[in-house]
Amino acid sequence: DRCLIYPEGLSDGKVTLNCQARASPAATYRWRVNGTDVLVGDPRYTLVAGNLVISGPQSGRDGGSYQCLASNRCGTILSRAANLKFGYLHDFPGEGRSPQTAFEGAGAFLACQPPAHYPALSYRWFINEFPNFVKSDGGRWFISQVTGNLYLAKAEPNDAGNYFCFTTINLDISTKSTFSKPSQLTVQPDANPRRSAPAIKVLPDVLRWRKVEGLLPSKAGASAEGPILTLPEITFDDEGIYECEAYNSEGRDTHQGRIIVQAQPEWLQVMSDSEVEISSELHWTCVAAGKPRPSIRWLRNGQPLSTQDRVEVNGGHLKIVNLALEDSGMYQCVAENKHGTIYSNAELRVQVQAPDFRSNPVRRLIPAARGGQVMMECRPRAAPKPTLFWSRGTELLTNSTRVTVTPDGILWIYNISRADEGKYTCFAENYLGKANSTGHLSVRDATKITLAPSNADINQGENVTLQCHASHDPTMDLTFTWALNGALLDLENPAGPYHRKETIGDLLIVNGQLNQAGTYSCTAQTVVDSATASAKLVVRGPPGPPGGLVVKNVAETSVELRWSRGYDNHSPIGKYVIMSRSPLSPGWRRMRTVPPNIEGNAEAARVIGLSPWMDYEFQVIASNILGSGEPSMPSHTVRTQQAAPTVAPSGLGGGGGDRNELIITWTPMAREYQNGDGFGYILAFRKLDSATWMVERVANVESSRYVYSNQSLSPYCPFEVKIKAYNRKGEGPFSQIALVHSAEEEPTVAPSRINATALTAFDVQVSWDPVQQLSANGILRGYEIRYWRQHEREAAADRVRTAGLETTARVTGLRPSTRYHVTVLAYNSAGTGPASPRTTVTTRRPPPDRPPANVSWKTDGSWVTVRWDHVKALDNESAVLGYKVLYKHEGQSALKVLDKGKNSVTLPLPKDNGYVVLEIRSSGEGGDGAAHETIVSRDSGTGMMVQNQAGSLWSIHVSLLLTGTLSLTLIALLDL
Repeated sequence: DRCLIYPEGLSDGKVTLNCQARASPAATYRWRVNGTDVLVGDPRYTLVAGNLVISGPQSGRDGGSYQCLASNRCGTILSRAANLKFGYLHDFPGEGRSPQTAFEGAGAFLACQPPAHYPALSYRWFINEFPNFVKSDGGRWFISQVTGNLYLAKAEPNDAGNYFCFTTINLDISTKSTFSKPSQLTVQPDANPRRSAPAIKVLPDVLRWRKVEGLLPSKAGASAEGPILTLPEITFDDEGIYECEAYNSEGRDTHQGRIIVQAQPEWLQVMSDSEVEISSELHWTCVAAGKPRPSIRWLRNGQPLSTQDRVEVNGGHLKIVNLALEDSGMYQCVAENKHGTIYSNAELRVQVQAPDFRSNPVRRLIPAARGGQVMMECRPRAAPKPTLFWSRGTELLTNSTRVTVTPDGILWIYNISRADEGKYTCFAENYLGKANSTGHLSVRDATKITLAPSNADINQGENVTLQCHASHDPTMDLTFTWALNGALLDLENPAGPYHRKETIGDLLIVNGQLNQAGTYSCTAQTVVDSATASAKLVVRGPPGPPGGLVVKNVAETSVELRWSRGYDNHSPIGKYVIMSRSPLSPGWRRMRTVPPNIEGNAEAARVIGLSPWMDYEFQVIASNILGSGEPSMPSHTVRTQQAAPTVAPSGLGGGGGDRNELIITWTPMAREYQNGDGFGYILAFRKLDSATWMVERVANVESSRYVYSNQSLSPYCPFEVKIKAYNRKGEGPFSQIALVHSAEEEPTVAPSRINATALTAFDVQVSWDPVQQLSANGILRGYEIRYWRQHEREAAADRVRTAGLETTARVTGLRPSTRYHVTVLAYNSAGTGPASPRTTVTTRRPPPDRPPANVSWKTDGSWVTVRWDHVKALDNESAVLGYKVLYKHEGQSALKVLDKGKNSVTLPLPKDNGYVVLEIRSSGEGGDGAAHETIVSRDSGTGMMVQNQAGSLWSIHVSLLLTGTLSLTLIALLDL
C-alpha cells in the first residue's frame, strides 16, 4: 500500500490521489475513505478524471485509507489502498545534556533521545560546529538509524568535543531538520593501559564474522572482517544466526545476532479473463509468496466474495457452479500481509448462444493417406454445450470397427481406402437452435521408408552418416526429420553437429560425442501421413564419472574411499586416480594412494599423506585407452583426526622492548601445521650458560610474541630460547635454540671533541670522537646530531641520525648567516644517551640570487664560445670566486670550473648536428648561485641571451635556429 505523508499544520495546500484504469468502454470513478464513500459534493473534494483532490487537508478529519473504484458495463474493480497520514517533527528539549567521559582505547556511546515525530527519522551527528558531520573512521563510529545513538569504539584523545544529534524527517512535499543541545565528550587516558582480552564493545586487533549454521555469504566481501557486516541484495537464504568474533593475542570474545528476512506478497499464479458457457463451472486459482505467508481474499465488482449458494471460496481457490448470466463481472484476487497488498484482476463473461460454425467451421478439404487414419473436428461456438453428430450424405455415422465418433464431436476413420472419399457433415443442436458444417475427405498414396538407417559404431570425435530414403504421393511435399531418443534434432544450425543432405534424408553427424549415442529415428512426412525407421548409434569414449563415492575409516593422515563403477562407454576402464582439495589448496590435486596404481576393476583405495585436522573433499576419475573421463561428484567434506604437532614454529627471535623485559617473537603456525584444536605455544628460555629452563605457555594460535618482565633482569642479557607447539592431542618437537637478548639500556657515555664547520650558506659539517662500544648494555647503532638556532630553546632542536658508526655528518637545509648550537648523542635500540658539550657554528652568507646576464655565444665549426657578464655580489652576499659551466649532450654531462677572472668558455659541438645544453652559474663559499640555461647547435650561428627588468629571459638569435640547439646555464660561485 502506498502511504502519502502530508505536513501537519499546512492548511492551505492540496493532496492529489491518482487513479487511472485501462477500460473499454471508458470507466467512471468513485472513492472510499475507511470503507465509506467520499461525497464529491463536499467543496473540499474535487474529482479530476479519476483523481481525487483534497483541499486544506487536516489530520483529525482527512487521515485514513483511500481506495478508488473504477466501473463500466463489464463490472467494477477496487484499487489498492493509499494511506493519507500527517507528519511532524518537534524540537529537542531546551535543557542541557550531561557531559560524558570515555577512556582512551575503550568504547562509549552518546544517546540521541529524539523528540516526538512521525514518520521515522534519519540520524546524523556533527561535532563542535555545523556541518562538521561525524564520518566513518575505520569502523570506529556507528550511528543507529533505529535509536539515533552514536557509538564509538576505541576512543582516541582527539575524539573529545561537543556532539550534536542531527535529525531529519523527509515528507512527500517537504523536509525538516532539528538538532539537539551539545553532549560534551571527554577522553581521559587509560589508568591501566596494559593489554587485555578483547571485548565486543571496544575495537580489538582482529574482527571476523561467521554464519553459525552454514557458510557466510560470499557477497559479504571485505565486511566479513570488519566491525560492520554488509549483505547486499538480501534473500531468504541469508536468514540465520551470525556471530562476530573479536580476538587478539590475549584472548577472544563473541556476540551473536539473528537475521530474519521477510517480504511483501508477490504473485506466483494469477487468474486470467475467461469466457465460460452458461450452466458450467468456473475454477480460478491465485497463489502468492511472501513472509509472513499472505492471506488471500476475493472481490466481485469491488464487493467481498465469500462461500454461499453456488460460490465456494477456499483461500486462493474460487469455484462457481451452475454459472448464470448474473455471475458475469470483474473479479479481484487480493493477497496481503503486514508488508503490503497486491491485486490481480480478471473479467468473467458467461456465454449463452445457439450453435454457430462461422468462426470455426469443419475443414473444407481433409487429405488422408490410404491405409492410414484421419481425424475430423467439429467445434462450433455454442452455450450451453450442444449435441453433436456426423453424417456422410444421408447416412448417419455411428461407432464401428473403422469409425469412431467421440462425445465431444471428433470423427475418427481408420484403415482408409479410396471408397471413403466424399463429403462429411457435422450437425450441432442446443435449446437455442441448430447449425451444421461440411468438409471433403481426399484419399492420397501412403508414405513408405525405402532405405532405412543402419546401426553404427564409432569412437568419440569421428564422423558418421545415417541413410534414410522414402517414397510418397507425388502430389504432396515430403520432408525428413530426425530425432535422438525421441527428441527432435536441430538440422538448421550450420555450426551444430547435425547436418542433412538437401535432396535425401541422410543425416551426417560431425565430431560424434558420448551424449550423441542412442536411438536415431528418421521420419518421412507429408501433410497426411508419415513413416519412421530407427537405428542405434554406439559412441565409444572415455569412461563416465564413478558414482556413490563415500569416505570411510577417517584417520589422522589417511582415509578410505569406496565408489561404484561408472559407464565404461564401450571401452574397458584401465585405471583410477583420486583427487582432493582443502581450504588451503582450493584447486584439485592428485593424491598418493595405497595401492599406488589403482586398477580398472577396483572400487576402493586408501588415500595417504593427508594433514591431520584438515577438511578435505575427494573425487575419483576413471580412464581407458580413449582418455580420462569426467570426475565423480565430490564427496561430502570430511575432517581428518587430530594429532599432536609434528613441526616446530619458525622465525624464532626477539629483542628490544622496555627496560627489564625479554621479548620473544616467532611466526604463528599456519593452519595446515596445527593438527588439532586447543592450539598454543610452549616457550622455554634460560640465561646463557644457565642450567635451568623457564617454561611458559601461550594459549592463542594467533600469538606471535611473548614478553617476560623481571626487575632484576640485566640490560642486553643473552638468553637461549626454544619453542614448540601443542594442541589437544599433545606436544610437538622443540625448535632449534635461538639466542635472544633482553632489552638494551640507553648509552651512558657522550661523544667528545665536537667540531662544527660551515661548508656553505646552507650546510655545515659536524665531526666528533666516537664513544667506546659498551656491549654490556646494548649495541651502539649510531649517532644523533641535534641543532637549533641561537635564540631558540634546545627542546625545539632539529635532529639528524647517522645510519651507522660514522663520526662525521653533513647537516643541510640551514639558514644563511645564522648562528647554530650543535650537540651529538649516541643511540641504540633503547634510545639516546647523554648529550655531548654543545658547540656553535655560523653559516656563510648566501650566494647571489641572480644568474649570469647578457649570455651570448658564437659557433666556429665544431666549437662554440660562450660569454657572459660577471656577477657582482651585494654586501650581504658571499663573494663570487668563479663560475661553473655544466655541459650536457645526449644523456652525458661534463662540468668545467672557472676562476672569477674568466667570463667565457669554449666547448665542442656534436658532430651530428645535435644540440648541447649549457648551464652557467656563479660559485663561491656560500654555494652555487642561480643558473642560466641556453641551448646551442652547430647551425645556430651566433646568439645572445638577455634578461629584462622583470626577470624574464629572452633569446635573441642572429640566425634562424634550425635542426639542433645547445643549452647554456650560468651559475655564479659565491663567497659568503
